Amino acid sequence: MGDAVELEAAGRTVRLSSPDKVFFPERGFTKLDLARYYLAVGPGILRALRNRPTTLERYPDGVTGESFFQKRAPKNMPDWIPTAHITFPSGRSADEMCPTEVAAVLWAAQFGTLTFHPWPVRRTDVDRPDELRIDLDPQPGTDYADAVRAAHELREVLHEYGGLLGWPKTSGGRGLHVFVPIQPNWTFTQVRRAAIAVARELERRMPEHVTTAWWKEERGEKIFVDYNQTARDRTIASAYSVRPRPHAPVSAPLRWDEVDDARPQDFDLATMPARFAEHGDVHADMDDHAFSLEALLELASRDEHDHGLGDLPYPPEYPKMPGEPKRVQPSRAKKERG
Repeated sequence: MGDAVELEAAGRTVRLSSPDKVFFPERGFTKLDLARYYLAVGPGILRALRNRPTTLERYPDGVTGESFFQKRAPKNMPDWIPTAHITFPSGRSADEMCPTEVAAVLWAAQFGTLTFHPWPVRRTDVDRPDELRIDLDPQPGTDYADAVRAAHELREVLHEYGGLLGWPKTSGGRGLHVFVPIQPNWTFTQVRRAAIAVARELERRMPEHVTTAWWKEERGEKIFVDYNQTARDRTIASAYSVRPRPHAPVSAPLRWDEVDDARPQDFDLATMPARFAEHGDVHADMDDHAFSLEALLELASRDEHDHGLGDLPYPPEYPKMPGEPKRVQPSRAKKERG
């Protein structure tokens, strides 16, 4: 698989063993191709990961091999990569890596990391998110174009409730993610409550196209606003992350004027470096902003007071949360009643 090579990033040297190991057989991309990709988009992915506890999605034998999510910082991690101590919903805790330089991304790629999943917090305050992340997830029978329609209406909702701005990116699949930088003044529970308020308002405006239904059997052919992606320990693939699919797509940051005409399949490990060289990181100004959630939390309160709309179900692995409705699949609940 070839002799080891050394790559340099901002004065830091990272050793890459087995550089010719094929990670994406369909395209012939190797471990070295992966590392060079992350070097090419380095300022962009570092902006997305900097100082964030980050879970690594690793494929040591490439995309066709076994994979796992590594939450705890590897024991062999260099001491120049800092960590943050985070707590999971179960009450357990761990130290996760927090990239502060591009070399940390290359080091993770050396061990087969394809996708980086950063928490929406910084290591200086791991309990208060500084991003509201909205996941527009196309359900069977819908596609990227449907997600685009929802994203434009979402943009209006965000503007109307607090003058919020969102930065869109492809998911690396058929969906869209919209990230809103926020002041780190609210807990995970409060940020999730704001996400639910956004989702419900979007659903009210586009009832035939958008759903907040947690249970798949109730969603239909709509765009699901996955509000639970804002729950503690739920993460979304970072901008510029390579996704584990045969053609090596990447999660591509977009400008709003690009969203309509973008084709998610056009952004991959081979094409993104040229785009980055030409346009740079189109989300580079995101960290210059920090918005308030007060207007969205007021909307959530009105939903509860005026319409009786309280909390929504958490994912199944979470402990029962205060105020959460029964976490029972509707068809199963119907059978139990019958």
